[in-house]
Amino acid sequence: MNVQLTPQQTAAYLRTLPSIRERCGRVHDLAKQGRLEYFEYNPEKEADVANFCADIIHRDFGKDYASIPPHGRWRHLDAGRPRIEPMIAKWKSTGNIDDKEICKRLLDLFLVSVLLDAGAGNAWQYKEEDSGQTFSRSEGLGVASVHMFAHGLFSGNPDQPYMVDALGLSNITAEKTATAMQVNEANPMVGIEGRASLLSNLSQALRKNTEFFGEEARPGNMLDFLERNTRVDGAVRKIHVSSLWHVLMEGLVTIWPARLSLGGISLGDVWPCSALKPSAVPGDDLVPFHKLSGWITYSLIEPIEKVMKWTFEGVEDMTGLPEYRNGGLLVDFGVLTLKQGALPASFYPNPSSNIPRLVPSHPAIVEWRAMTVIELDRIADAIRAKLGLSASQLTLAQVLESATWKGGREIAKLKRLETGGPPIDIESDGTVF
Repeated sequence: MNVQLTPQQTAAYLRTLPSIRERCGRVHDLAKQGRLEYFEYNPEKEADVANFCADIIHRDFGKDYASIPPHGRWRHLDAGRPRIEPMIAKWKSTGNIDDKEICKRLLDLFLVSVLLDAGAGNAWQYKEEDSGQTFSRSEGLGVASVHMFAHGLFSGNPDQPYMVDALGLSNITAEKTATAMQVNEANPMVGIEGRASLLSNLSQALRKNTEFFGEEARPGNMLDFLERNTRVDGAVRKIHVSSLWHVLMEGLVTIWPARLSLGGISLGDVWPCSALKPSAVPGDDLVPFHKLSGWITYSLIEPIEKVMKWTFEGVEDMTGLPEYRNGGLLVDFGVLTLKQGALPASFYPNPSSNIPRLVPSHPAIVEWRAMTVIELDRIADAIRAKLGLSASQLTLAQVLESATWKGGREIAKLKRLETGGPPIDIESDGTVF
């Protein structure tokens, strides 16, 4: 017998990790039947994507698949040269600091860095003063965030710059963020107000949720909460990924702009999909993505595993990230094609480029993102089959890092040499992508 969930129960479900793959799977099932409103699905093109991605893996890693790092913010923070390990070495050389405090500092940095990582646009760049290197997009935002962190911009304690806390974040403004990121008329950035707003909202969330972030109101203090949810198995301390997800979904719920709510519960990065025809069951047409929460989760797992030596369980519940690089890969290779006339001419600001510009809430973007989640699973399986590897030998996090995200960027550069932008432009406010 089917038991109908209350709106509150449905809302709670839509904020879980497993709900992402399940609801996106519903959209993918419609695609197989040709019943999407905006996209045609061409599964025969998946082999081209897998071959392209496998070639990138071979170029960058040869057959040393074990050396492929997981997808996470660490790579961007080390763009061009190592920054994190030298910073850790500096901390160890200048004071009595244990692994737990090192990990807390990294969690502080990584969380804020991800929140600053929403698409910066095609024009913005960041020049690193001490190295003279110039970076753009995610790497530029990452490198900028390291220097903002090291200069104590996020800390309310003048004696301890290497920290993020509510007091420090409460002093962040759009102007300060723009200055630290070298934004000006000649170097514009998309979504600067949204980024600053996220950090201001984070300040309030840290103060409110002492259960996770302690009286210090510091992101890194989530490590204390997580430690209480670990179990010791022999010599290994283990923790389920759902514990970290719980901290992020509950502890950060108030930082996101108010969008949809169900049963009085704010849903976050969850959107109606018009292809899933609304039924009598409230919320049955909603598709969750929680892209930034997923990106934070991938990014925080790595320092916890490296520094604390904990093992995360349940990571198979994690999905690929539904953003414009992974999704753009599918469009650029023709796995997904916009239906003829699906979008009116008004969505093409530059008709000669044939690239539509849409807001994240547009149903075409919802379809695109849902398809991306499931297709990343399928592409990962195809890459493994081609390379003769199992899922444990080449994890989804490794595929995202070494193949699909990188592949999406590389095919975009080949197809759109001037901008390297995606095949569908998203009018982002800095709080979704």
